[in-house]
Amino acid sequence: MPELPEVETVARGLAKHVTGDVIESVWLGSKPEPLKSPAGEIVKTLEGARIAGARRVGKHIVIDLEENMTGDKARPRSRRRKANASRSESSQWIVHLGMTGQMLVCKADEAIEKHTHAIARLASGRELRFVDPRRFGRLSVAHGFQAPGDEPLEVQLDRFVKLFHGRKTPIKSALLNQKLLSGVGNIYADEALFRAGIRPRRRAASLTKENLRRLYLAVQEVLKEAIEVGGSSISDYVDADGQEGYFQLQHRVYGREGEPCLVCKTPIKRTVIAGRSSHYCPNCQK
Repeated sequence: MPELPEVETVARGLAKHVTGDVIESVWLGSKPEPLKSPAGEIVKTLEGARIAGARRVGKHIVIDLEENMTGDKARPRSRRRKANASRSESSQWIVHLGMTGQMLVCKADEAIEKHTHAIARLASGRELRFVDPRRFGRLSVAHGFQAPGDEPLEVQLDRFVKLFHGRKTPIKSALLNQKLLSGVGNIYADEALFRAGIRPRRRAASLTKENLRRLYLAVQEVLKEAIEVGGSSISDYVDADGQEGYFQLQHRVYGREGEPCLVCKTPIKRTVIAGRSSHYCPNCQK
């Protein structure tokens, strides 16, 4: 599943390519699973809207919409008035990529992939397409969307310590709790715990303030490094241009079960915590 660095990479790509463009029309596929909001509400909110920007909130892509004031020729004036009455300047198109979702900026004449569930046709002649083979991704519209937890790249050390200090769950489970930090997933939790020297099954309550300080710095470090190289391309992940990321080449523990630790040569172990795979070095992590 795309995590914070991957979603951040896609959002930045969308912001670069489609900010200022106008959504002229919207096509939605027949599969109901990707639609978290009613199809009619999505179409009514998007059609005729100008894309004010795109950004990441937790693991979601938020495409900010505003009324197109530059002359919308996509629809008759009566339809524009009706749509604009239901869309305030704070309307948002919310995209969750799920496990295999992709948000791609395409030329209109490019072949449409089999598992395409939404196409927003833009005034520039391009198309914004949502592709998702496994249909775990979700599309919705909202106003003032917020993540349930703190932003990992903005949270301060004292707040981070407060979030995890005293919790009885394994620290790996706590890192994956989106109500605490919104955006950290399996890959980057494993990588951060390795850099901090902490085993994933260790109870959060057993961690000292120094342990949590090291973990805080490791989370910040690994997320920023992954964003720099476009995230980790595992399974179907690509950015808005269809390009893969490269951070999977720098994984120190995730997906390396049985391979030697890059620090001490001890074989990397894999365990399952709350149904999620966790990778760690039994020598470097205590």
